[in-house]
Amino acid sequence: MKTTLDELQTFIAVMDAGSITAAAEQLGQTVSGASRTLGRLEEKLQTTLLRRTTRRLELTEEGRAFLERARQIVKSVEDAEEQMAARRERPAGRLRVDAATPFMLHVVVPMVAGYRARYPDVELELNSNEGITDLIERRTDVAVRIGRLKDSTLHARPLGSSRIRVLASPAYLENRGKPRRVDDLVHHALLGFNQPESLNDWPLRDRNDDQLHIQPTVSSSSGETLRQLALAGEGIVCLADFMTREDRREGRLVPLFPRETLDIRQPINAVYYRNTALSSRITSFLDYLVESLGERPFQE
Repeated sequence: MKTTLDELQTFIAVMDAGSITAAAEQLGQTVSGASRTLGRLEEKLQTTLLRRTTRRLELTEEGRAFLERARQIVKSVEDAEEQMAARRERPAGRLRVDAATPFMLHVVVPMVAGYRARYPDVELELNSNEGITDLIERRTDVAVRIGRLKDSTLHARPLGSSRIRVLASPAYLENRGKPRRVDDLVHHALLGFNQPESLNDWPLRDRNDDQLHIQPTVSSSSGETLRQLALAGEGIVCLADFMTREDRREGRLVPLFPRETLDIRQPINAVYYRNTALSSRITSFLDYLVESLGERPFQE
């Protein structure tokens, strides 16, 4: 595109004002500057738009046709700017959010009703992925990641951190007995992750005073699957507080080794690509998420 928006606006202003002098005053330009702008426009279009006489300006046929299209173009740009301004005040459009199933179920889902009531024009698309999501490939606007971030191409907004604990159901403990020492865990069914292996580091010390690394009896890629197995009495599990708060409060899962448990917390971040313009949709979602979590997110 050779023609600039400034040239179109100058051309329209000249015709509306009736003279270059009056248009230049409206636009805050010099008369010579406005005249040069018109000259550049005609040169780019390789046609004469105006016939200049001592009395008045007169449109040529080409100028009349171009003026109509120029008004449409400028109006479209103004409408687009107004729409963007409105969206800043009232976010709208599709927002794709990705999070691991436990975070989606226990944190995001409970806040959806309130978010949609406040921002009814945002179309939420909620996707769950237990692994690392490629935001561009999956067309994701914002993802929630638990654990240390490694991708330097991402912007991150910290949401807090969640402590991890070793837990079991009362039914399992009644059936298999309660482990009294950390070493006793080798005689129990342990529920752990098949990936990444670091999630099988539990907040306990082994006999060498290193952090305990367990070999799962039953493994899964999903923390929610492990939670359901633990609730069903299938073994001992280590999970983050944000997904077990109600279970512990209601006694469905019981913390083990409270004195021996190390205070290890998993950082939780909302991420989006650095080259992504931070839309009002993303901002509205992150602000509402932080607001919903309160001043002490993920704490017991």
